[in-house]
Amino acid sequence: MAEGDAADRQKGTPAPRRPVALHRPRRTAADLLRHQHPGGQLADLELRHRRPSRCEDRIRNARDTGLRNLPLHDTAQNRIWLEIIPLALDLLAWMPMLALTGQTRRWEPKKLRLRLFSAAAQLVNTGRRHRLRFAVRWPWTDVITHAIGRLHSLPIPG
Repeated sequence: MAEGDAADRQKGTPAPRRPVALHRPRRTAADLLRHQHPGGQLADLELRHRRPSRCEDRIRNARDTGLRNLPLHDTAQNRIWLEIIPLALDLLAWMPMLALTGQTRRWEPKKLRLRLFSAAAQLVNTGRRHRLRFAVRWPWTDVITHAIGRLHSLPIPG
C-alpha cells in the first residue's frame, strides 16, 4: 500500500482524506481554558492575559508624555529631559488616584493635557493670599476645582 500511495502522489492525485464531521461540538476559548486549568485559576489566567496590555499602556503614556521625540539639540539637555519624563509619569499615576473621581480617573495623558492642564486661569494676588481663577466657561472647571480641593484636604506627610 505504501508503494501505491507513493505512486498516486507522483501522478498528482490527492491522497484520500477522512470525511469532516459536520456536527462537532463547539468549544469556546473559555471552555478550553477551563478544562486545561483546574478550578480557581481563571482569575490568574485573566491577570496574566492583561499584564502585557498594562505594560503597553505605560509605554504609550510615556510616549505621550514626551518620550516620543527628544525636543532639544544637545545630549546633556536631552538627558535632563529624560529625567523629567519619569517625574511627569509619577504625577500622572498618582494624581488620578488622589485627586480625581469617577470617570475622570481613567483619562489618558492626552485627554488630561487637553482638559485639565491647558485650562485658562489667572493667578490673583489679594493681600497675602494667592488664588487661581479659572475661566468660568471652561467645561472642566468644576473637575479642576474639585481635584484641587481633594489635594488640599490630604494630610501633610511628615
